[in-house]
Amino acid sequence: FQLVKETLITQALSVVQEDYDLHRMPDSEYDFIVIGAGSSGSVIARRLSEIRDWKILLIEAGEGEMLLTDVPVLAAYFQKSRYDWGHKMELQEGVCLGMNNEQCYWPRGKAVGGTTVMNYMILNRGNRIDYDRLAALGNPGWSYKDVLPYFRKSETANLAMADEGYHGDDGPLSVEDVPYRTPIVHKFLEGAAQLGHDILDYNGKSQFGFGYVQSTTINGRRCSTAKAFLHDVKDRPNLHILTGTRATKIIIDPQTLTAVGVEFYRNGKFMTTYAKKEVIVSAGTFHSPQLLMLSGIGPRAHLEELDIQVVNDLPVGQVMYDHICFPGLSFTVNITRASLILREAMLPNNVIGWLHGKGQLTMIGGVEALGFIKTNKSKEIEDFADIELIFIGGTMASDYGTGVRRGMDVKQEIYDAVFKPIENIHAWTVFPMLMHPNSRGYMKLRSNDPMDYPLLYGNYFTDASNQDIDTMVEGIKYVIKIAETEAMQSIGSKLNERPIPGCSHITFGSDEYWRCALRHLTATLHHQVATCKMGPESDPEAIVDNELRVYGINNLRVADSSILPLEPTAHSNGPAIMIGEKASDMIKEY
Repeated sequence: FQLVKETLITQALSVVQEDYDLHRMPDSEYDFIVIGAGSSGSVIARRLSEIRDWKILLIEAGEGEMLLTDVPVLAAYFQKSRYDWGHKMELQEGVCLGMNNEQCYWPRGKAVGGTTVMNYMILNRGNRIDYDRLAALGNPGWSYKDVLPYFRKSETANLAMADEGYHGDDGPLSVEDVPYRTPIVHKFLEGAAQLGHDILDYNGKSQFGFGYVQSTTINGRRCSTAKAFLHDVKDRPNLHILTGTRATKIIIDPQTLTAVGVEFYRNGKFMTTYAKKEVIVSAGTFHSPQLLMLSGIGPRAHLEELDIQVVNDLPVGQVMYDHICFPGLSFTVNITRASLILREAMLPNNVIGWLHGKGQLTMIGGVEALGFIKTNKSKEIEDFADIELIFIGGTMASDYGTGVRRGMDVKQEIYDAVFKPIENIHAWTVFPMLMHPNSRGYMKLRSNDPMDYPLLYGNYFTDASNQDIDTMVEGIKYVIKIAETEAMQSIGSKLNERPIPGCSHITFGSDEYWRCALRHLTATLHHQVATCKMGPESDPEAIVDNELRVYGINNLRVADSSILPLEPTAHSNGPAIMIGEKASDMIKEY
């Protein structure tokens, strides 16, 4: 009876959506207007509304999450869902050749909670060197010692391996070990240790090594920034939230160059509300620069080309970096019940187990461990990784091509040739990820219509020295080296040597083959940064200063991962939450 009862409740709740909306017309004026309820905006709305005398409006284009988004193992299925903007990179010759239309798919969260409603829940803050260099670029207040208190402030950590002094114990965001681990991940870390790597808390004293993944989950359920920072405060009388509402323009007084309000589209109508103190743009790496440009803040020539009146000539969107990875490796093993196979994971005992915070459904898309290595292509003297290794206790075949393949938009013919033959076979993979790309992308407006998506240019592997692709090749070879360790061979790890169509004419396993493979399976991990770059006034590419104030415009800030001038050795969600915390303290000095 209890099993039937819980199953019926689960089915019923799967269609229930968390409601955050104000359900009436917003007021005509607020103290602060925050645009975007994602990784940064959710934090800012919570922290600013702690001051009861301030009235806050939070505008979000998406809707609230539902029960199924809570199931970590289903992460891939929310790409191309109603929680995803569904962006695509513009066509680029020689990359993304194995994706449909030879075009890379760039997921981006459209929800209260932003991309944290559909990401893989990996918490990786980055290396202390990232932040010390950020400060050294002319951004005082952003060194590691400056930002660590904000990382700690956000979280309540429940980790078996946690360095003292590096984690929080009373923040809104739950950070924990994934409750379920496959037997393969233990062998993977054992193999890394056999190669001389430290097994450590990579969000602790040192990042340089390997460790079990730390996840933004709570008792095996997704802990989005909506759940962490907004759910328990959404009824504060001084916090109004508009969902299903798209900001279309920042209203700027042309005489004083002051942001005074926001135009938005809601329920089929354009509306306006005003800000007495500030407008804070936290719409993400694509939509924050888009909104600035639609409001007249951007490159003069580009705006004039689109008949947008120029308010301030700034190089918005002219710099963009991205973390790319290679999802094409797979290794079978000779043991059973060893890895994630979705058909087994969805059995009733696992569903019931998840309701109690246990079992395979608690796996964050299958990710179980991270490793940070410095390849022989690195020019760094310090322990500063150029490749992150993302260990997954499964492969693209684990969900029969219905999740990861679909989310990355990989061609069916590639899946059928390489991955379909290992369906229902226990296997593992590692995605090598390029941490510090030299190749620079950019973005611009498609038109002056705020409903049009921006044009996004990745410019993958375009650096003159070819260091990006050469580093990725070395990352792939290092994964194979780990697979050959005594620990991984004790479970019969064997590389799947089925060639990628389009590369089969090249000797499998050669550097030339891996370069071809990388140009076919070129996948983003949606960590784009730098489109609203932070920097000193002397930096010709800077959009905001070290207090996130837009140059030349009063009472306007950008606070999200778009302000990061370079890719950190991180997954961008953690830094974006930190930016929200730090921005909130800056704004509270108003």
